[in-house]
Amino acid sequence: MLKAIRHWRAQRAVERHAIPDALWQLTLLRYPFLAQRSAAELADLRRLCSLFLATKEFHGADGFEVTDEVAVAVAAQACLPVLRLGLSWYDGFVGIVMHAGEVVARRRFEDEHGIVHEYDEELAGEAMEGGPLMLAWNAIAASNDPAEFGRDEVYNVVIHEFAHVIDMRDGVADGVPPLGSKERQHWIDIIDAEWESFCARVDAGEDTLIDPYGAEAVEEFFAVAVEAFFVAPSAMRSEEPAMYELLAGFLQQNPAG
Repeated sequence: MLKAIRHWRAQRAVERHAIPDALWQLTLLRYPFLAQRSAAELADLRRLCSLFLATKEFHGADGFEVTDEVAVAVAAQACLPVLRLGLSWYDGFVGIVMHAGEVVARRRFEDEHGIVHEYDEELAGEAMEGGPLMLAWNAIAASNDPAEFGRDEVYNVVIHEFAHVIDMRDGVADGVPPLGSKERQHWIDIIDAEWESFCARVDAGEDTLIDPYGAEAVEEFFAVAVEAFFVAPSAMRSEEPAMYELLAGFLQQNPAG
């Protein structure tokens, strides 16, 4: 009985937040990596997007208008990582704050010698446990075209920040999503080795498909690896086969297949 009620409520939400055909096609044109998925996957993604739009609240900062085009662009990319896992992985937050451009945040940290350092950091997105999640529209609009940023590696701020949401579902951002004890140790063994290898390549000045920002910390490596997994899956499988297989098993998807 409860299952039937949940199904009915979900169907009502999908109907109330149905995405018009023209807007859906525009979104697929803007982000070609989405259009490369099978017809069945796209149908599932479109339905999941409607449920996402029914459960999340968008807020425009400093006068930015969150149009249907903006909301669907975010939803389509945000839902891709949980296409098979389910939308419950995003239950820990509701609000999404949209800015027209990057936001400057004041940072402060104390080093091992007790000296306090302060600096400004420009952010295109930020995910925090419990939300809200912040995104800059100018970065999203150009995420499908790395040339806009003068770089060759993959860049997708929406997938990046929602990968952090998945990572933090167990309360900590450490590059290890919630897993059973056996699966967790297997994950740690692989991602630690792959991260160390990646950092060595970055330090040596090698060109990498995955954004070199991943060398900052293992949790950032996880997020940029998820970006590459979806945006450039064939290249990711070729360059980072171990990470590709790790993500494919967890996310239950094989976009390069």
